[in-house]
Amino acid sequence: MAPLSAITLNVNDQVRQLEVDPRTSLLDALREHLRLSGTKKGCDHGQCGACTVLINGRRVNSCLTLAVMHENDAIVTIEGLGDPGHLHPMQRAFVERDGFQCGYCTPGQICSAVGMLAEVEAGWPSHVTADVATPGIALTDNEIRERMSGNICRCAAYPNIVAAIRGNAEGGPG
Repeated sequence: MAPLSAITLNVNDQVRQLEVDPRTSLLDALREHLRLSGTKKGCDHGQCGACTVLINGRRVNSCLTLAVMHENDAIVTIEGLGDPGHLHPMQRAFVERDGFQCGYCTPGQICSAVGMLAEVEAGWPSHVTADVATPGIALTDNEIRERMSGNICRCAAYPNIVAAIRGNAEGGPG
């Protein structure tokens, strides 16, 4: 058995002390050690996106990274975006546009959408960006689908997910 590593994680603006096996994924640290169950374990191979969290504002599959790698990083889970009394605008958009069915993928979808919109704002092109030389990226349905392709919804709520993201991006009601 590997010796435990003492780590300090900044999760949802709270400093948390843990002792974990150095091989512990960030996903397992969040769920099993910190009891933050919003981040879901789907495939455990980085293929479904259910475990997506934001690390320093960028979306990351938490099943593919080790907890010990993220000391001094700002980690945000779905619990850190908002709560039932004060939803994040993207959470509100998903509710208003019925962007979920069973809800299992929803936390990862929402975290990924928040990170994706930050990438668009920063001018990062995707594989379907029509003109990478143009400063502004047109957030078409095709652009949203491509950027969200790493997040799978087994219930096929994709049209409502795209509508929620578009509504949030345009600043209107979800």
